[in-house]
Amino acid sequence: METLDAYLSANHGAKSSTFWLADYRTTTLAPSGVEQDPALEEQLAAATRAFASQTPVVESREGQAFARLHLPVSNWGERVGVLSVGLDAERAPTELPRLQELAETFAVALSAAYRRTDRYHLDRRRSGRLTMAAEMQWDLLPARGFEQPGVKLAGQLEPAYAVCGDHFDWAVNGDWLTVTALNGMGTGLDAALLTTLAVNAMRNARRSIPAGQSSPGDLADQAVLAADAIYSQYGGTRHVATLLLSLNTATGELRMIDAGSPRMLLVRGGQVRDVVLDPQLPLGMFGDTRYVEEREQLRRGDRLFIVSDGVHAAGRPNEPTYGERDLSRAIRSTRLQPPAEAISSVMRSLRDFHAGAEPADDALIICLDWSPRADP
Repeated sequence: METLDAYLSANHGAKSSTFWLADYRTTTLAPSGVEQDPALEEQLAAATRAFASQTPVVESREGQAFARLHLPVSNWGERVGVLSVGLDAERAPTELPRLQELAETFAVALSAAYRRTDRYHLDRRRSGRLTMAAEMQWDLLPARGFEQPGVKLAGQLEPAYAVCGDHFDWAVNGDWLTVTALNGMGTGLDAALLTTLAVNAMRNARRSIPAGQSSPGDLADQAVLAADAIYSQYGGTRHVATLLLSLNTATGELRMIDAGSPRMLLVRGGQVRDVVLDPQLPLGMFGDTRYVEEREQLRRGDRLFIVSDGVHAAGRPNEPTYGERDLSRAIRSTRLQPPAEAISSVMRSLRDFHAGAEPADDALIICLDWSPRADP
C-alpha cells in the first residue's frame, strides 16, 4: 500500500488514499493497514456503495475544491475491496478512467501478494478468528468469483470463519468452465482434510487426462479418478458428496454428475425449478465406481444456484426446512442482482431463518449466470 500511495501522489496528484478490504463474508469493509479511524467513517458509506454496485462513486460537494473517488477493486469478477482516492475536484473527471485501470491492476497485484505476506489475511479477519478448518478451506479456493463475456460465477461459504467440509472449486480450460461443489463427510478438521483431498484429487484428475483422449468438459473420467484417490486413502470409511458440472461457455451445453447432497436450481424466465439428476454414489464410497454424465442445454439469461445441504436442508424443530419454505422465494428476489450480490441476499435470508441460532451445518451457495457471448 505504501508503494501505491506514493504512486498515486506522484502520478495522479492524490492528496490521500485508503484501501478498503472486504472480510470473508464480503459484507463488511475495513481500511487496510490502519486501525479503524473515526475520521474514515464518513468514507465508508460511499465505499460500500461502490463495492455493492461495482461502479465508481464520486464524492464531491458543489463549491468545494476537493473530491474523493471510490473505485471497486476486483479481479476477474472476484470482489476484493474498494480503493478511495482524494484529489482536487477539477482533476477528478480526467483522472477517473486512469484510476479505474489502476484499481484493476492493483487487484491483480493483490492476488499475488496474498501468497507472499500475511498482511491482507490479517486485515480480512478483524471481525473474527478463522478456525483451522476454515483456514484450510479458504486457502484452497481458486477465487470466490469469476467473470468473462457471457459467464458470471460467484460462491460463498458460511459460517465464513468456521466452515468445515463444504467447499467449491472451478477452473477454465478453453471454452469449458468446470465447477465442483463438495461436502466432506464429518465435521471440523477431519471434514476439512477430507475435502482438501477431494479437491486436489479432482484437480489432479482434470490435469492427468491425456490431451486428445477427452475434452476438458468430460466429467466421468475425472470423477472416477478422484473417487479412486479418496477410496485408496480411506477405504470407503469416508466419502465426499459432490456435484460436478462442466459448462461450455460458448454454446451453453451443461454436463452434470450428481454424486451426493449438493442441490441445483435453475432460474429461467423468473421461475425457479429443481434440476433433478439421477443420484450416483458419493466420491470414495466404493472402489471401482463408474459415473455417468447427464446433459442440459442452457438458454440465454439462465441462472443456476447450487446449494449444499446446510442450505436446502437447514431446519428448526417442528418446522419446514429452509429449502421447503424460503429458498425459492429468496432466489426469485435476486433476479436483478449480479451473482455475488444474489448470494449475499440468499445468505441473509438463511441467517434470518436461523433467527440467531447457531446453524447445525456449514453452508455453501454458488450462483452462475450464462448467456451467449456477444458477437465481436
